[in-house]
Amino acid sequence: MTPLQLIKLNALMQKTSGRPEIVVGLIDGPVMMQHTALLTGNIRAIAGVQTGTCKTPNSFACIHGTFVAGILSATRHSTAPGICPDCTLLVRPIFHETMKNNGIMPQTTPEHLAAAIVETIEGGARIVNLSLAIETSTIGGHRQLQDALDFAASRRAMLVSATGNQGTVGGTVLTQHTAVIPVMAYGLQSRPLDLSNLGISIGRHGLGAPGENITSLGPTETAYTLSGTSAAAPFVTGTIALLWSLFPSATVEQMKFSITQSTGQRRKTVVPPLVDAEAAYHQLHANQSRR
Repeated sequence: MTPLQLIKLNALMQKTSGRPEIVVGLIDGPVMMQHTALLTGNIRAIAGVQTGTCKTPNSFACIHGTFVAGILSATRHSTAPGICPDCTLLVRPIFHETMKNNGIMPQTTPEHLAAAIVETIEGGARIVNLSLAIETSTIGGHRQLQDALDFAASRRAMLVSATGNQGTVGGTVLTQHTAVIPVMAYGLQSRPLDLSNLGISIGRHGLGAPGENITSLGPTETAYTLSGTSAAAPFVTGTIALLWSLFPSATVEQMKFSITQSTGQRRKTVVPPLVDAEAAYHQLHANQSRR
């Protein structure tokens, strides 16, 4: 089974490749925008300390950012999933290219993430992908992040966040905020990966997505394979982008319900279900038909 088959995304991808007015925020490393599998006309960066494109292709920040961008925005029929290539990808680098690939999910401080979220939402993003972890910080830093998430909610934006790869049970301000859909990683046999963090809010309001040996773009023309919740999150982000492309008038509440609660089952465990793109599509279609 392929990652796209696991979450029943193929049929949705056949209906649309996205719309440019659906802006997907990518808070991650810089992206190798010159990659032949990326449509540079559909990618733009937020001006800031770093440019949106890579300067050091072998840095882990560049590898990670390009990998996630490939899942979201690579051209169809490339080595990457390329879920929503005709959506607009708004790149806001947050990882420095001096980072080394030590096998750990890239981290940032709550203060830096808060600023990036506000900038990305103000830049027009309707959905924001966060394939990252938060470093320990002060109470003030976490308050800033809480305020940024509140700001995103007030602007009717959705955020999708990786839950982390420590295999622990718990939660953070990211996984517990109502504006965020936390995502854990599943293997291709429809079983959760042991490395995924779990928690009450993750089980009740989150989703699972493919996160085992996912192949996407590397900064050179060779493919790159990665496992973990960083790889899983953009599958949910991309699904939402496609659904909003098909149902642009859907509200945040309708979108969130369709993507997380379409099965109608009350959740009582710390393990969220796999995202079901087909069920979410039918839920939104039924909502639109009743209008």
